[in-house]
Amino acid sequence: MATRMIPLLPGTRRTPGRVPEPRRSPELLAGARGATGPRELGATRLPVPVGLHTGLGCDAVGVPARFGFKILSRLPAKGCVYADSDWWWWLVPGGSDLDLVWPLPACYAPGAEIPDRAPRLIHHPDGTSPYTPPIPLYLLACQLTGTAPSWTAPPVGSSL
Repeated sequence: MATRMIPLLPGTRRTPGRVPEPRRSPELLAGARGATGPRELGATRLPVPVGLHTGLGCDAVGVPARFGFKILSRLPAKGCVYADSDWWWWLVPGGSDLDLVWPLPACYAPGAEIPDRAPRLIHHPDGTSPYTPPIPLYLLACQLTGTAPSWTAPPVGSSL
């Protein structure tokens, strides 16, 4: 069973109506060949707590758990944060991946659909917005992974 949440590789863009093939870890590939390997994970959508408004859509950004506390402690504003034993996930507005590539090992999940590892809500925002601002989150992810931030700028025209 393939998951629908698939991180995009650097330089690729999301195409409407097309679900790309998932990247598989060697452990999952080995598990597909034998009955003794780990089972393949299903997908789950991160639930938004009651009372929070998602008028901007809802995507998620995940990082390995080893970066979780560092990012959470350094963010100026925090939305909903979910965690399991291996990953931490932040809710961001839909389309927070436009014109930039999140650095590996960060994982961008359109629709907040992630591998089902039973994540639980570990941080509830103070206000009515479930979102973490994506730019500070992106810059921290870049800093912690040693990646230079980059995004495409719109073309600048002149009417002279």
